[in-house]
Amino acid sequence: MQIEQLKPIIEAALLASSQPMTVHQLGDLFNEADEVAHEQIARALEALAADCAGRGVELREVASGFRYQVTQDVHPWITRLWTEKPSRYSRALLETLALIAYRQPITRPEIEQIRGVVVSSNIIKTMEEREWIRVVGYRDVPGKPALFGTTRAFLDYFNLKSLDQLPPLSEIRDMEDPQLRFDQTPLPARIVRDLPIDPDEELPLDNAIDDRAESLPDAALPHTEITPDTADEAANRADVEPDVAEQNIKEYRA
Repeated sequence: MQIEQLKPIIEAALLASSQPMTVHQLGDLFNEADEVAHEQIARALEALAADCAGRGVELREVASGFRYQVTQDVHPWITRLWTEKPSRYSRALLETLALIAYRQPITRPEIEQIRGVVVSSNIIKTMEEREWIRVVGYRDVPGKPALFGTTRAFLDYFNLKSLDQLPPLSEIRDMEDPQLRFDQTPLPARIVRDLPIDPDEELPLDNAIDDRAESLPDAALPHTEITPDTADEAANRADVEPDVAEQNIKEYRA
């Protein structure tokens, strides 16, 4: 089958699907008689992406596959389709989410040590309900605190193909405020809808860090680089459920 014949089929499949589709999933649309190889599908996807130039939609590859989405240029007008005004995420939620993204696997007490306040249970619950984070194991210390890591849904929501596309930490450390200002992390813009979170639920720790103080040195928290071996490291130094560890390793190596 020729590329020009494949393009309308793949385009229709992506528009009809409620989730991103991988090359392998798109290949399942064809049988042996169609004689369609994955290389042909990949080329058809490249051609479809090029066809979107100058249009209000784009073909984007995220962690879960390929999808059509509205471009950032037309978002201000498209948001008028929703009568409910989208609310913004609280600074507390963004800081907590960014800490998990950059330092995963990380425990709740470690997040609290860096931020200097008790992490609200509503924040963790909200991120888990949205499937942005999940428990990937447990730290081998008294109390066995849960280790949190991000998911493919997190990458998909923020238009990321992998964690490598996160802004480098140097951009955050160079900000004017010496504290880690994760609420200003330049993650890709998306239309965000958030359940209201009461910032007053965050209680200061006894050893809370003053907002004007220098941030904690790296030695204060074991730093985990964002690499494909992150999940391996978590499995080696923590009591991790075998099925969860295997799933986490496969996810970050995909």
